[in-house]
Amino acid sequence: MYAILPGRSSNWPALKPTGELHARTAARSAITAKVGLEVNPLQRSVTVAWLAHVDLRSSTKRGTIMTHYRSTRLALTVLAAAGLGLSACSQDNSATPTSTTPAPSLAPSTTATSPADIAKQKATAAYLGMWSDMAEAATTSDWQTPKLAQNATGEALQTISRSLYADHYNGLVTKGQPVNHPKPASVEPLDNPTSVTLTDCGDSTNWLKYRADNGQPANDGPSGRRQIEALVKKAVDGSWKVTTFAVHEVGSCTG
Repeated sequence: MYAILPGRSSNWPALKPTGELHARTAARSAITAKVGLEVNPLQRSVTVAWLAHVDLRSSTKRGTIMTHYRSTRLALTVLAAAGLGLSACSQDNSATPTSTTPAPSLAPSTTATSPADIAKQKATAAYLGMWSDMAEAATTSDWQTPKLAQNATGEALQTISRSLYADHYNGLVTKGQPVNHPKPASVEPLDNPTSVTLTDCGDSTNWLKYRADNGQPANDGPSGRRQIEALVKKAVDGSWKVTTFAVHEVGSCTG
């Protein structure tokens, strides 16, 4: 505020006690000449208040009580109006309110998997693993490899071991891979499955026997599609293994 009020200067015109109008006119002219620029509403309010002070001094010298009263009332009125104007500007320039509505949450969709479905998946994996283990061991007719017991047990494991031992004894190896398409046929019991029956149409067209000494194809009968049934059970440790399977003659399935 002190930076807005002009200081005493010898260039100001002398105030003559000729009443309120002459005092106000002289003070405004002095302020305009000294400041020489447009002031904001608050500065104008302070200036008017200062003018009222000048009027008060002039009125005191002349002993005019009414002039002093009108000047003081005018100053207070202008200050109040300026205060209201600044308050309105402050409210208009306030920050734009943001929405407080929470964004809708998207709950993740989960698909429940039944115990029967889990059993089917594990039983199918064990069945395919059995044929993969057998195909790997058959490349050298290794009937003693412990890999055969990863997915087969009981009668199924014995059947595979005997077959590989027979090939080893006869000097035969098997090359290629069988193609299998197993499908679950039954699950027991449904609430807590311990056994799954699978049906398969296995294809041995590209899984053939050769002589180990010269690599020539062995006369091992026809190859092609065969119907296969297998029983897969849950072991004590929670793993699933094929316990028995039966392979039918070529052409027994077309699926």
